[in-house]
Amino acid sequence: MRFGRSWIAAPAAFAVLLVGLAGPSRADHADPKAVEIIDKAVKALGGEEKLSQVQAATWSSDGKLIINGADNPFKTRVTFQGDDRMHLDFEGEFNGNSVKGTTVLNGDKAWRNINDNVQVLDADAIAREKRTLYLMTTPALPGRLKGEGYKATVDGEQKVDDKPAAVLKVVGPDGKDFRLFFDKESGLPVKLVAQVSGWRGEDFEQETLFTDYKDYGGVKRPGKVVSKRDGEPFAEQSSVDFKIEKDLPASTFEEPK
Repeated sequence: MRFGRSWIAAPAAFAVLLVGLAGPSRADHADPKAVEIIDKAVKALGGEEKLSQVQAATWSSDGKLIINGADNPFKTRVTFQGDDRMHLDFEGEFNGNSVKGTTVLNGDKAWRNINDNVQVLDADAIAREKRTLYLMTTPALPGRLKGEGYKATVDGEQKVDDKPAAVLKVVGPDGKDFRLFFDKESGLPVKLVAQVSGWRGEDFEQETLFTDYKDYGGVKRPGKVVSKRDGEPFAEQSSVDFKIEKDLPASTFEEPK
């Protein structure tokens, strides 16, 4: 069975919509037209004051991975802090086989534990996890796109679910780009398109749709996320809960046991 990186990338595809970091100050190089789109999105998602409180958070989701046309149920729980710390737990069943996994990113260190088999990740894998993290956080708090490390430019308009959407092309901290779509009327992020890597390093174009936004204490996030890889159905997820974290123990981001 081909998992690719499905046990973590699907949660990442969902989590990308869930929560962001505190928005950085506006950079002098920011495209004014892009800033207008970004500011509207920040307001739609809860406002700068509310979103700036999200320095760390935990959320859970239920969903399914579509592998070779078959639905495979899974659950995931993600905790992040800042822009270089993430703890992701995953539990699923594939062809009757249970799979449990944990991925931890802690600065320039990272580990993956699948069914009690711990692996220390190399530099390339760590770089992929850092990209996973910023793809998780950026759509939920697009204000960071105005800061250093990002370059956002307007890339026209397209329709998403038959509604007009403004498109930003964004170059991330690693020099790789992605495209983020914002509903023209509401300002909410509705779609992300990015190149992602599979567990074995294979590349995919992943398209993620964000719908059914819900309010969690003044922070809006999509209740449903559907993603495709290279045009094929890949994952569907639904939000279960969301919590802003204040004092996470250091052990959250230690090597999983």
